[in-house]
Amino acid sequence: METKNISLTPAEWNVLECLWENPGCTGREAVNYLKKSVGWTRSTVLTMLHRMTEKSLILCETKDGLMRYTSLIDREAATLQETEGFLDRVYKGSVSLMMSAVTKKKQLSKEEINELYEILRQAEEEKDE
Repeated sequence: METKNISLTPAEWNVLECLWENPGCTGREAVNYLKKSVGWTRSTVLTMLHRMTEKSLILCETKDGLMRYTSLIDREAATLQETEGFLDRVYKGSVSLMMSAVTKKKQLSKEEINELYEILRQAEEEKDE
């Protein structure tokens, strides 16, 4: 899958979530998924699929007489890029500032705290290599 420097709209994220969970789905399958998950109409889904195909975000192929859609954007790469953009935009690139804001707003469970410690330990090990 291709990694692009892109900025996805919330609507595009919805379509990509559908395609990441159901690679190669038909238009009808995408309509059913997005109708259930976000309440979109058939015409909205088909319009989004067409626009995203034109933007080379997704691939539309005809197989066995059906149009099938696949994401051209890797989920992990898109998530990482979105996270980096958010971090830069909101916290001026400071992870510690972001974590400070998160922990002040939401009480973390012991499990979440342990997960964060593990992430930090792994980051430290990678830095030492």
